[in-house]
Amino acid sequence: QEEGFTHIYGMVNGIQGLLEDHFMDLGTTFNSEEKIDALKHSPAMYLGSCRYKLPTVSDDKDTYDLLFKKFNDLEITDFFYIGGNDSMDTVYKLSVYCEEHNIDDIKVMGAPKTIDNDLGETDHCPGFGSAAKYIATTMLEIAYDTSIYPLQSVTIVEIMGRDAGWLTGAASLATTSYGLGPDFIYLPEASFDTEQFLSDIQTRMEEKPNILVAISEGIRDKDGNYISASSKTVDSFGHSQLSGAGKTLENLVSHRLGVKVRSIELNLPQRCAAHLASQTDIEESKELGRTAVAHALEGASGYMSIIKRTSDAPYTTAYDIADIRGIANEVKSVPRDFINEAGNNVTEKMTSYLRPLIAGQTQITYQDGMPVYLPLQHLYPKTAK
Repeated sequence: QEEGFTHIYGMVNGIQGLLEDHFMDLGTTFNSEEKIDALKHSPAMYLGSCRYKLPTVSDDKDTYDLLFKKFNDLEITDFFYIGGNDSMDTVYKLSVYCEEHNIDDIKVMGAPKTIDNDLGETDHCPGFGSAAKYIATTMLEIAYDTSIYPLQSVTIVEIMGRDAGWLTGAASLATTSYGLGPDFIYLPEASFDTEQFLSDIQTRMEEKPNILVAISEGIRDKDGNYISASSKTVDSFGHSQLSGAGKTLENLVSHRLGVKVRSIELNLPQRCAAHLASQTDIEESKELGRTAVAHALEGASGYMSIIKRTSDAPYTTAYDIADIRGIANEVKSVPRDFINEAGNNVTEKMTSYLRPLIAGQTQITYQDGMPVYLPLQHLYPKTAK
């Protein structure tokens, strides 16, 4: 009952869960500091997620009528939606509906959470720092493994990032003072030229035998075509479904250069490796939630909580809110001055931006050698025993 709330409900699988009457009382579920602490250190989204795209009011007013009936039935006064760009699209649509229908007794707020780090207005997003920490650590370990053989080889690591290269840029943190780490880093923000890519590798091989490359899954040529084996399908939000950028370049290197080459797709572990979570990430996610609640209680609606960086070293931040209209359905790209002129690596500006975000280690509880995470039987009530 903190702040006057009698209940704190959680929608299971996002807005789709509310439409299907699948929600839970979080105040009852997390009724101790021990349980809240376990929530902080468990991977993924405890409440689940969804790929449901909320229609526009003009296309489906009945869905909005149903949602707001459920809000009224549950006596909802404040609605907080956590997630990335697609989730902020939902916040935007609901807030616009409230404005157009003079609904002022329900406040709609967004709280950022996306490893893509592509939401505007905020310096960065929770989830990104932990994913960056995993990527940098994994790249460093791969660099060690690939460096032990004297034979010429190329290892290509494909990292998530369809439209923005923030995650791939994190590979730069694996660079050591003695030259180990990624030799080249390619982001979607810089045009990718396959001939220049091959030339880059050949030139570097004159200096060292083992080449390590980090690429974004969404790298594309000067005409905007993806360097991948695209399935030519899109998801419910209209995003291209990509696959095979690393494999495409692996085949290219093998055919043209004739050296040992392998591609690695980091895939899902990038977003769920809780054992490598950033403590900074976890602490900032709490503050962003508190910020959204505090401003909603003061009457704000149609906003997202944000982080403002005030200093890199020492790292300091401030918290505020920004209008959802300038955030939803926009993509924050990596600034061009974070990428070198050749487009095959990042600059010190990128690494200075990244370093504070991966700071700190979380304390995970282990049992029988395995980490202990929260159970998720609420996501599968029909199969739980």
